[in-house]
Amino acid sequence: MTKRLQPLARHHGIFFLILRRLRAPLILLITIMAISVLGLTLAPGTGENGQARYLSFFHALYFMSYTATTIGFGEIPYAFSDQQRLWVVFCIYMSVIGWTYTLGTLFALLSDRSLQQAIATQRFVRAVRRLREPFYLVCGYGETGRLICNALDRMRLRSVVVEIDETKVGEIELRSFAADVPALCADASSPEVLRYAGLGHPHCTGVIALTDQDATNLAIAIATRLMAPKLPALCRAEHRETAANMASFGTRHIINPFERFSETLAIALHAPAASQLLGWLTGLPGTTVERHRSPPRGPWIVCGHGRFGHWMVDAMDAESLPVTVIDRSEPPDGSHLWVQGDGTSAEALLKAGVQQATGIVAGTGSDIDNLSIAVTARELNPGLFVILRQNHEANQVLFDTFESDITVVPSEIIAHECLAILATPLLVPFLRDIRGHDETWCAAQLERLTQRLGWAVPEVWSERVNLRRSPALYHRLMRGETITLDKVLRSTADLGARLDCEVLYLDRDDDDHLLMPPLDTALRPGDELLLAGRPRARDAFALNIAYEHTLEYLLSGEDLPGGWIWRRLSRRGARPSKPQLP
Repeated sequence: MTKRLQPLARHHGIFFLILRRLRAPLILLITIMAISVLGLTLAPGTGENGQARYLSFFHALYFMSYTATTIGFGEIPYAFSDQQRLWVVFCIYMSVIGWTYTLGTLFALLSDRSLQQAIATQRFVRAVRRLREPFYLVCGYGETGRLICNALDRMRLRSVVVEIDETKVGEIELRSFAADVPALCADASSPEVLRYAGLGHPHCTGVIALTDQDATNLAIAIATRLMAPKLPALCRAEHRETAANMASFGTRHIINPFERFSETLAIALHAPAASQLLGWLTGLPGTTVERHRSPPRGPWIVCGHGRFGHWMVDAMDAESLPVTVIDRSEPPDGSHLWVQGDGTSAEALLKAGVQQATGIVAGTGSDIDNLSIAVTARELNPGLFVILRQNHEANQVLFDTFESDITVVPSEIIAHECLAILATPLLVPFLRDIRGHDETWCAAQLERLTQRLGWAVPEVWSERVNLRRSPALYHRLMRGETITLDKVLRSTADLGARLDCEVLYLDRDDDDHLLMPPLDTALRPGDELLLAGRPRARDAFALNIAYEHTLEYLLSGEDLPGGWIWRRLSRRGARPSKPQLP
């Protein structure tokens, strides 16, 4: 009951805030009205026989009500005397002063930032309370948050946004989302703000902390752990200390974009086909992945030894590759070659051995410096493999102009990781199993999948064989029928054609997991399938396993009557006729 009363208390707070700010003007208006009415009842009027006549309180109040509000003027219930007219003139000027003061205060109140924020918060709270479908709480609407919200919208999932920058909150209204996205301009590190945003809401299915401040993301992780311990929290952390602190509070998913890319680079150096397969499956929906050359093995140069540079050096050390670091800071004690200077100059690059190197990482915190490093290095060594770090989305045009081998965009890395976790939790063990396979197997699977589905990033989803998601298939399996993957992956338009999707992973309750299961695999009740394919194939597959009419047509080729009446008529028509008596 306490939680239900809190938004109401907020509403009352706004109401009393307005009354408190208008207290003096309202008191002034009431005083002017009281004095005017009292004086009008005391002022003598002229009667028919020259006797004094006085207005009653009702007539005086009625007269002052429409006169003081400038609605009109008329002497009622009879013509006024000169004393009454003199008093009315005084009252008119007093009411003008009172109304001017009141309206001025009211306009100043309406333009007050605190009141506007309070009203916006109340409107936001009401919008969140009305949500009756699953939604994700996204904290931070920067470049990463924008990608996440767009992807969730394409996946038909709702989102609620908390962003401290008012300009970014205004951008949400300009976006053409399929469903409204409630947004609040506030500090997401406040537990009260998180509660207003839906933390604890029965339909909130997860929290995504994507701000550019590790301290804020840590506060969100702690608040989620304490206020909604069952909700999954995906938190961005660019410092190892912050990640360790989040892990100590039981945060399930901690995403460091630089660490993720270092893992991707290590896989690309060790198994290029596995890296391209992972990139194709975890890309942003709606984009196209192009086949690129794999990072070569040999001497490398890392420009910039910050957080990103540290992870790059660690990844190359894991593959036993020689690394030379170019940085403006003093060289630390270590086994790496160190050139103190600026990687944008040819002198520093030549000193680091750019002409003999096989690859270079331009990983400073400045996009302009990174582009300058890449251009200068390519001029000195045209065959150099270039990994280019992009810090800001606004510079996308410049990075598109320069043809780097790999462009590292931290916001996209985080978005890929979040979508892989949120959209299909089954994708996480699948990706883990892929990393354990050799290069030949990954190359064969990549070739097979891209030949069927193309290089556009497929839609990845999961389906479970249960009564809620696939009633038709579930009932048949429970009756003991044997149904293979090949049967349910057929198209109803052409039984000889397969849907544009592939089963990547099959998870069973008895811990029997199948990676890339063959088409003759028999399904069981409770199986969970991970699929990749086109959106139309997803809808068609859902129909195949959910509706008895569609599934019967796939299994037997018989088109059953569609409605209850037609089924009854078809059964009656199928009954054998009675023999005729002689």
